[in-house]
Amino acid sequence: MAESMQGLKRTHRCGELSAVNVGETVTIMGWVQKNRNKGGLVFTDVRDRSGIIQVVCEEGTTEPALIEKAASLRSEYVVAIVGKVARRSGAVNDKIATGEIEVIPSELRILSEAMTPPFPIEENSKTKEEIRLKYRYLDLRRPDLQRNLKMKSQVMTLTRQYFAEEGFLEVETPMLGKTTPEGARDYLVPSRVHPGSFYGLPQSPQLYKQLLMCSGVDRYIQIARCFRDEDLRADRQPEFTQIDMELSFVDVDDVIDVNERYLKKLFREVLDVEVQLPIQRMTWQEAMDRFGSDKPDLRFGMELTDVSEVVKDCGFGVFTAALENGGSVRGINAKGQGGMPRKKIDKLTAFVKDYGAKGLAYVAIQEDGTVKSSFAKFMTEEQTQALLPVGIVERKTDRQQTFIVYPQFFGSKLAAVFGNDRFQHRTAAFINGGSFHGNSF
Repeated sequence: MAESMQGLKRTHRCGELSAVNVGETVTIMGWVQKNRNKGGLVFTDVRDRSGIIQVVCEEGTTEPALIEKAASLRSEYVVAIVGKVARRSGAVNDKIATGEIEVIPSELRILSEAMTPPFPIEENSKTKEEIRLKYRYLDLRRPDLQRNLKMKSQVMTLTRQYFAEEGFLEVETPMLGKTTPEGARDYLVPSRVHPGSFYGLPQSPQLYKQLLMCSGVDRYIQIARCFRDEDLRADRQPEFTQIDMELSFVDVDDVIDVNERYLKKLFREVLDVEVQLPIQRMTWQEAMDRFGSDKPDLRFGMELTDVSEVVKDCGFGVFTAALENGGSVRGINAKGQGGMPRKKIDKLTAFVKDYGAKGLAYVAIQEDGTVKSSFAKFMTEEQTQALLPVGIVERKTDRQQTFIVYPQFFGSKLAAVFGNDRFQHRTAAFINGGSFHGNSF
């Protein structure tokens, strides 16, 4: 039977308690994460958005009726507990912020009972997305999603503070209005007042912010909701939030400067990471030539290398045909993959075909220094060796490597094939998860 919290007032969130509070009487409220009954000794982990605190009921320090009540608790029961903060009598738990303290209860109220949840309320859930979305209110209790919500709130707060200090005005623009010419289809809302007419939900506030600039607003910022009727992709969904801005009487460097300092502030305040300014810049053409992508990941190498000059006189018709048609022949050096099995090469071939290539050609340096090539029969030994010194493979310093080329396409399509293949190879390269690299274009 659920009890009332009348007369109780929460004094602390669970994760806010620390050794500083030892000896204090506190009131906490939250969900039961885990309950362990050891027979006369009951350990209950109580969770809220701030973290977890352990509550201990033990014979000799807790009333028998309270121990019995604590033993009846189940996962996701909502409880209110009044008790005294004490240092842990057992081992300290270094995995949680409150790991050196516990609460000895003097009062326990069950505010709401709960059925057994359909999946554990824990981080990194392996539960199918369909189940998690069906029980979204349970899914959102998971600590990793709680942290995501907290981080977004922090980012939004810092964004408003920063741009206000930079002289920007936050202006809300209409949701229902004239459609904005963009790259996707519009979501339409029928008008009751004007039968046969429709409003278009904004794909971006583009028209409105141009109007604001003409109106002398000078510096505009908005955390804007946008809507685009397009197929789902990894970085696309029907509705999303963007930080939208517009500035008057500035040049490109002014806009980049404002945003670089904004990113520096965000990384420092949210992630405790110092970003060095100015952020590295490169042109779009350089990014496509070196990485095959306009959003390159700089945490690993495998840059594209142009070997057109090396292969222009070879006997491999596919190479020469590409060059005669004004294209180029480029390669990626996937270090440490010289012993790549045929099955994996076939998978890579199938992968690049999804992006329009007809196949791939490769040169592999085996561990014993021998060279294996998928097009060796079309080239002389000298021509094959000529591929090695151009910077794709350093035979003396790293003998187990693979040189892969895609000769069938050139221009933007070639770059797209290379860019996606380079990203596919990223798992074979070491990426430092703690490093941050940025680019301005």
